[in-house]
Amino acid sequence: MITVGLTGGIGSGKSTVAKMFKKLNVPVYVSDKEAKKLMRSSKKIKKELISLFGVEAFKDEKLNKTLISDIVFKDREMLKKLNKIVHPAVRKHFKAWSAKQKAPYVVQEAAIIFENGTHDFYDRIILVTAPQESRIQRVMKRDNVPIENVVARIKNQWPDSKKIQMADYVIENSNLAETHQKVKAIHNALLDYC
Repeated sequence: MITVGLTGGIGSGKSTVAKMFKKLNVPVYVSDKEAKKLMRSSKKIKKELISLFGVEAFKDEKLNKTLISDIVFKDREMLKKLNKIVHPAVRKHFKAWSAKQKAPYVVQEAAIIFENGTHDFYDRIILVTAPQESRIQRVMKRDNVPIENVVARIKNQWPDSKKIQMADYVIENSNLAETHQKVKAIHNALLDYC
C-alpha cells in the first residue's frame, strides 16, 4: 500500500477533492478533523494545550478553536509550538489508521505537508490550487471570518508556486467538472503506480 499526501492552501478545495477520492472507494484520513478529535480526547495533548494557551483553551470541556486560531494565525512562534504538540500525535494516529486499511493506496489530507517538512513521508503528493481571490471568498463564507483573518492564514502557508515544484500531481480547482476528471486521472495513475 502506498501513502498519498493531499495538500493545498486554505480554501483551495482539499476537502472537495478528498470527497471525490472517497467516492472512488479510496480511504481518506482528514488530518484537521482527526487533530481536533485528538486535542479533545488525549489528556496529554489537552494538558500541553492548556500549558501553552491557558485554561481558556477549553471552554466547557470543548476545544476553544476560535481562541487558538486567533492566536496562532497572528503569531508564527505559537503556531510552531501548537504544531509540535499536535503533529506527532496525528502522525502516530495516521500510521495506526493506515495499517488497518485494505486498499492499494490511502490518502492523507493535510494542509501543511511541505511547510512542516513531512513531504518525504509520502510516496506521492497531490497539490490542490485555486486562485487566491476564490480561496479568500470560500474561507470568508465557510468560516464566517473577515478578510484579514483569511489573509493572515494564507501568509502562514507557502505560495502555490513553491509547492507546485515539489508536488507529483497538481489539481487546479476552479471548475468542479474538470476537478472531478483530474481526480479520476490521478486515481488511475496511482493504481498503475501501486
